Amino acid sequence: MSLRTDTLSLAEARRVALAAQGLHRPSPDGSGTAPTLRTFERVVATTGLLQIDSVNVLARAHLMPVYSRVGPYATSLLDRAAGSPPRRLVEAWAHEASFVPPSTYPLLEWRRRRYRTQAWGRIASAEATHPGVVAEVRRVITERGETTASQMHEILAHPRGPRDAWGWNWTAAKLALEFLFFTGEISAARRNAAFERCYDLTERVLPPAVRDAPAVDDASAVRALLAIGARAHGVGTARCFADYFRLRGPAVTQAMRELVDAGEVRPVQVAGWSRPTFLHRDAVLPRAARAVTLLSPFDPLVFERRRLAELFGFHYRIEIYTPAARRLHGYYVLPLLVGDRLVARLDLKADRTRGALRVLNAFSEPSSADAPTTAALGPVVESARAELARMAGWLGLGEVEVADDGRGDLLSRLGAHAVSSPR
Repeated sequence: MSLRTDTLSLAEARRVALAAQGLHRPSPDGSGTAPTLRTFERVVATTGLLQIDSVNVLARAHLMPVYSRVGPYATSLLDRAAGSPPRRLVEAWAHEASFVPPSTYPLLEWRRRRYRTQAWGRIASAEATHPGVVAEVRRVITERGETTASQMHEILAHPRGPRDAWGWNWTAAKLALEFLFFTGEISAARRNAAFERCYDLTERVLPPAVRDAPAVDDASAVRALLAIGARAHGVGTARCFADYFRLRGPAVTQAMRELVDAGEVRPVQVAGWSRPTFLHRDAVLPRAARAVTLLSPFDPLVFERRRLAELFGFHYRIEIYTPAARRLHGYYVLPLLVGDRLVARLDLKADRTRGALRVLNAFSEPSSADAPTTAALGPVVESARAELARMAGWLGLGEVEVADDGRGDLLSRLGAHAVSSPR
């Protein structure tokens, strides 16, 4: 149902937020018609972007949001969308490193041009510190076409840095590639089997209609990006909308005023929220939210942590970079969405050698049951079991294994009801 109200209860705001992200409908179990490239494109049109992360302890982060919304799908759809013309997705620095529709790429040109303040780490100074290497990398890509960082190291005879260096010990060649990628001279034509970017000139990667389109002025670009963030949230604060593409500064304030003046967003009061809050004009309020699905730590629904806590009572942090002894919930913890609540968090690992989806830790949320009893947690346990089986099947894993030395009040209950997943 469309929205004409000026006030929303917290439950209504949750359903608006879920609908804006396409997370209000039950996602299929994979037994029906397989999702197509058109299905995939619809998801990305809804979310606006897919954040990229290379951690592969379960499934790479950019693969998960589509699964969470449409159920088991062939991940080769992403390769088709981003790895061959006409590309439906291209890589860019958006929220962080992300896949975005090609139409969004020109809206980020101002960030590429302002690399001295927008780029992270040593990328901003790469051209100043290694001008000769940047020029040589540019020449190789121009003449050779698709080239990975590994291949560039071989071509220029640069020794490689440690695998765990996270950019600080990059070779000059790798730094030059990342500089040219950030500034938009080169793009990722595709990713290879090792998940390396295959770099090529951007003019050879972008669809011609996007490549040849007129430039977008900075103010219009920021306003358009903020509007995408507002639509993807449905309801939220200006800070929520801006965080979607990591926007900041006076340009955001002005763009927000213009979105309000144009009627694209309007003020709304959400019960319990004291900050100025806005509703997107396309927001809808479903009568119910019925999805049961696991969410990636990098899912757009959980980007803005304060909003997540205020909407769902779910205080969340990714503990990948936290020393093991100090982790509260685990290394790679996924929230479990049931209806309009986040009812549990599961620490998961895909053991591909053994063909098993391993549950290392499993915690219910305090608000998911009145008391931590088997009866009260029964629906949460059943939902978790069904979703674990579905995910294992999607990942091609033959069974779900529950650790006997893990933590969490759900762990023993999940173990008492072992499940097998379809291949």
